[in-house]
Amino acid sequence: MGGREVGLVHDYLLVMRGAERTFAAMAELWPDAPVATLLHDERAIDLGRREVRTSFLQRSGATQRNFRALLPMLPLAAERLPVSDFDVVVSSSSAFAHGVRPHSGAVHVCYCHSPFRYAWFERNRATQGAPPVLRAPLAATLEMTRRWTARAADRVTHFVANSRLTQQRIRQAWGRESTVLHPPVDVDRFHVGEHEDFLLVVGEVTAHKRTELALEAARLARMPIIVVGDGPDVERLRERYRDSASFAGRVDDRDLEALYARALALVVPNVEEFGIAAVEAQASGRPVVALNAGGVQETVVHGRTGLLVDDASAEAMARALRLLPRWDFDPADIAGHARRFRTESFQRRLGDLVAAAVEGETLVAEAA
Repeated sequence: MGGREVGLVHDYLLVMRGAERTFAAMAELWPDAPVATLLHDERAIDLGRREVRTSFLQRSGATQRNFRALLPMLPLAAERLPVSDFDVVVSSSSAFAHGVRPHSGAVHVCYCHSPFRYAWFERNRATQGAPPVLRAPLAATLEMTRRWTARAADRVTHFVANSRLTQQRIRQAWGRESTVLHPPVDVDRFHVGEHEDFLLVVGEVTAHKRTELALEAARLARMPIIVVGDGPDVERLRERYRDSASFAGRVDDRDLEALYARALALVVPNVEEFGIAAVEAQASGRPVVALNAGGVQETVVHGRTGLLVDDASAEAMARALRLLPRWDFDPADIAGHARRFRTESFQRRLGDLVAAAVEGETLVAEAA
């Protein structure tokens, strides 16, 4: 980068999910760049010999299961991450990473997965999911966090959004324009197989992922479903849907690849900013049944690579699931469609965007 010191930032590196896989692809572009992150679990994400700089919260020993309790301190921790020696900061942010403070002359390109959704778009869901005694303090904390994210956004030089929905949300929340660049998917690691009769839902088992909607739709359609992922709602949903659903927890890459290849379809019941799981399923030749909103509108072709459901109800989703056997989906065609999201394409475009930002160019508002 012309002799300039490059630093990479990600919110927290505690578990390997979609945002972390995207960050890993970003990091490959700058193999010698240090990484700054609020929290890092070395057992879950091994960064090899790369220099890793963590926040003062690292001493708390927080894990993926309990780090949310640190919410009031996360903005301050982000601002104090040691990035002042970087001339170019490339951050990956769905909450706090965009709030780091590089030196005044630095270029900061933020790849934004979403403005912090619990502060901006799902605050009521977050507060209602908390114990009654904590709802008022949580609401106040989220309001302060919301204001902080807006101030922090003013310090970013350029935003790159992972989808058109995120682009709209960046504009709505922060009044900033952004370039759209879909995240990378390692489509080559997936394979087409012989499908069986079970459905699949993949992701964190939390309220905003709406896992329960997928489970209820599968129950109504009388179709077995496997849940891949973990989260605070697992035990409640396991008890409620013990007769129709199986819970696999977190699985390794090889097991997930096998599940995708064997599934009848992937169910996406929530609004995803992009939704990497939907592309992974398609790379395995499997159709996606999803709510017709958000990122799937950019990744799923209705009637060709999946079914998009307009009504966000379990009954409507169940009707679509019952129709699956009647559709003549072509697994090879579905897998071919997914190849447009290959990692190499993402890396090439991101490298060009960061280079343009460093040269002082204005990034175009629309790209892919």
